[in-house]
Amino acid sequence: MTSTDHLLTAPDEQPRARLLQLLGGIEPWDELERIHLATATRWIAGGAPVYRTRKPDVPAMHLVSYFVVLDNTRGRLLLVAHRKAGLWLPAGGHVEPGEDPWATVVRECHEELGIEAMASPITGEHPLFLTVTRTRGQSAHTDVSLWYLLNADRHTITSYDQGEFNEIRWLTDEQVLEEPAELLDPHMHRFTRKLQHARTRGHRG
Repeated sequence: MTSTDHLLTAPDEQPRARLLQLLGGIEPWDELERIHLATATRWIAGGAPVYRTRKPDVPAMHLVSYFVVLDNTRGRLLLVAHRKAGLWLPAGGHVEPGEDPWATVVRECHEELGIEAMASPITGEHPLFLTVTRTRGQSAHTDVSLWYLLNADRHTITSYDQGEFNEIRWLTDEQVLEEPAELLDPHMHRFTRKLQHARTRGHRG
């Protein structure tokens, strides 16, 4: 029994146990990620609802899967101009009730980018990063986001969901870090630095 097993009080214990396992496999990049991981662990283990059941903000804190697509040959990351958020973000979507977050990645990758999700060898089908973010706007809520890493040749992405995104861009790590933080997901710079470190180490982390 782990230190959090006794807190699993909801009937969906198996999905919660899976989520806790995923969180436990993420090595925090910095103190903020350490705090976010602790917050998300308490939230999941404590039995609170974790899946969005009604758009846009019920419950007020819910689970999201991001996926950052990397063209490893050209050293470029894909960012999308999200219409509602008004920011450059990775692609992604809300985790459906009972759905494994990796299954969300597979589903959303096909729906939003029209390609099959191919897990990066750096991470496999495991998240590299976790964030807890308060969104902006009238229906502000909190996204608990698992960030996954995919590999794809940029030329295989020939279309995208124009209902969700205004446009897409392929940027080098350095170009992402040079973008003003206020134009990006608030944790995009931190993710990029963690990714640089993970690529150097060449293993999951």
